[in-house]
Amino acid sequence: MNNILFFLTPKAMCAFLYHDFTLRQALEKMEASKFQSLPILNRQGEYRGTLTEGDLLWALKNLCYFDLRQAEAHRIMEIDHRRDHIPVRVTTTMHELVERASGQNFVPVVDDKDTFIGIVTRSSIIKYCQQHLFPDD
Repeated sequence: MNNILFFLTPKAMCAFLYHDFTLRQALEKMEASKFQSLPILNRQGEYRGTLTEGDLLWALKNLCYFDLRQAEAHRIMEIDHRRDHIPVRVTTTMHELVERASGQNFVPVVDDKDTFIGIVTRSSIIKYCQQHLFPDD
């Protein structure tokens, strides 16, 4: 398998945040999606980073002083991100994809214009390996 598109969850099926969302909107979207981290896109569809539950928790403490009413006054791009998931392109090798996925729960995928086209989840790679490396289990 040399094509990462085989593993791609397309943008239309991904939960994501827009860069101009407030903390409250991000909290609600993350709660609804039940994911611990979500990609951040600008309104042109370009990948701008990753927001985690931990990032939100620290922002609520440091920016809002645990007052959820203040979460409406802050945009998510004001939040320090512990680390952003570095995106890959569809031409990325499987070796690099697996290497990236080993350290994060998803890998953002962008096209040649840096437009977000979807994600590859670590679980999709593991499921593929399980089916093809251990077919009798």
